[in-house]
Amino acid sequence: MTDREFEFGLNTFGEVSSDSSGRVLSEAETVRLMIDEAVLAESVGIDSFNIGEHYRDGHVDTAGHMILATIAGRTERIRLGTSVTVLSTRDPVRLYTEFATLDAASNGRAQLIVGRASSTDSFPLYGFDLADYETLFEEKLDLFTRLLRDQPVTWSGTVRTPLVDQRVSPAIAPGSIPTWVGVGGSPQSVVRAARYGHPLMLAIIGGHPSRFAPYVDLYHRALEQFGHPRLPVGQHSLGFIARTDEEARAAYWPEFERVMTQASLERGFPTPSPERFESEIAHGALFIGSPETVAAKIVESIRDLSLGRFDLKYDIGHLSRDHRASSIELFGREVIPRVRELLAEEPVAAVSHA
Repeated sequence: MTDREFEFGLNTFGEVSSDSSGRVLSEAETVRLMIDEAVLAESVGIDSFNIGEHYRDGHVDTAGHMILATIAGRTERIRLGTSVTVLSTRDPVRLYTEFATLDAASNGRAQLIVGRASSTDSFPLYGFDLADYETLFEEKLDLFTRLLRDQPVTWSGTVRTPLVDQRVSPAIAPGSIPTWVGVGGSPQSVVRAARYGHPLMLAIIGGHPSRFAPYVDLYHRALEQFGHPRLPVGQHSLGFIARTDEEARAAYWPEFERVMTQASLERGFPTPSPERFESEIAHGALFIGSPETVAAKIVESIRDLSLGRFDLKYDIGHLSRDHRASSIELFGREVIPRVRELLAEEPVAAVSHA
């Protein structure tokens, strides 16, 4: 495995931060903070910066492409993408124009992860019916894939007006914007990603990552069945890095408890407890600790799942901007080099970035 065969990314859901005094930042301040964090990420050697899409209090990632465009003007190398784009409630033509333009402005650095949405706030906001959850994603993924790969496009479906021999600008080379399909654990979604020939991003936020190995096997078998080459698999997980394991736990736990308590009320997640928190760090999907601890855990996931990409979601709740910055720096300067050292000692059959 060479350095360029693996992508290390940062994911943000635009969660509103705080300053060193505990003052919660304004939403505008947090947008500007995200831009600064992307610049920092590039300076410490991180490969990509990716923004989510949520429509709820405490998140400012509703127009990630605008933030990414601003980042493009302040950076030169880092890839600019989404940690999730809710394709079900987006118009594929508009999404194509946004990211083809971003790709042009950034000199070929745009990428996306598209998904059905685990948080469904965008459905009523944009006037979509949750009863159409599957149909919306299936048809829009079909159209978006065609726009990326094979223009002019002739397409018809049930969720929008048809297109007939339509070209959409700006033009891109077919397949030049990497588009991953995000999956939370549905076999049908895994097979869909393979059928359309897109890389697979596993959103692993609980339990030991190795439990997703059957999905990776299913994905590889389905790719072969559909006649596609072997494509990369990525992992998205929550994490935080500090100088010591104890410092990382102490900084992360208060915000994790607050956010997960709310999630338990809304979505039926288990109520957070210190014991569950410690167990998830030791045996689950929280990548929290010192650089050595986090690096070793990432390597374990890479080996278990034959990964070609690992994205760390670095923001949570009102985690302070100082903690966010130090975690980003440690991820780039210490964790990533250490992971590469450990992999060089015993290479794995990872798949290069599409």
